[in-house]
Amino acid sequence: MQASLKEENYLKALALISDENGLVGIKKLSDTLGLKMPTVNAMMKKLHQKGWVIYETYKPLTLTTKGKKEAHIILRKHRLTEMFLVEIMGLGWEKVHDIAEQIEHLDSPLFFDKMDELLGYPAYDPHGSPIPDKEGKIQERKGNLLSEIEVGTKVKFIAVTKSSNEFLKYLNSKNIRLNDSFTIIDKESFDESLMVRHKDQVFHLSKKACEQMLVV
Repeated sequence: MQASLKEENYLKALALISDENGLVGIKKLSDTLGLKMPTVNAMMKKLHQKGWVIYETYKPLTLTTKGKKEAHIILRKHRLTEMFLVEIMGLGWEKVHDIAEQIEHLDSPLFFDKMDELLGYPAYDPHGSPIPDKEGKIQERKGNLLSEIEVGTKVKFIAVTKSSNEFLKYLNSKNIRLNDSFTIIDKESFDESLMVRHKDQVFHLSKKACEQMLVV
């Protein structure tokens, strides 16, 4: 049963929230999608009938095994597209999300499998998020937030937890890329910003930025 474009957007949002927080309430999903709660409620009942979501009044939403696979396949198409746009077409990592939002709804496994092949079967997208396989299986990305790292530690930047255009442009302005290494030199007691050594430069990173950077 093929999901509609609107249903796919709901499933993807559910997967992203549940992967991050575990539980998904109607209000959280409504806020994420920018929709009114009655509208979201109605769609959840529909997805429940299709066997993609477990929906019970006043209880958190849960993706079924079938629903999770469907959602992860959408994420696969989105993240492969972002990787293709960056690696093959040369677009900046801050410019690819909106394009991928449109292409992810194409119903052509052959198209995305060929894209995967051309890219050399990448494990992660340009923002460091794991790319699900063809069966919708996804490998959890392990690491720690940069904000949690002790002074004196050297780390490798592996992913952003939020990939807003503003944040990615901020990282661009600092000449920061995935897989770059940092050494934590100091931590400000007032605002918890970090002083880091990156390549040949030493500069501050705000606490807000450090809370969105995953490192190992």
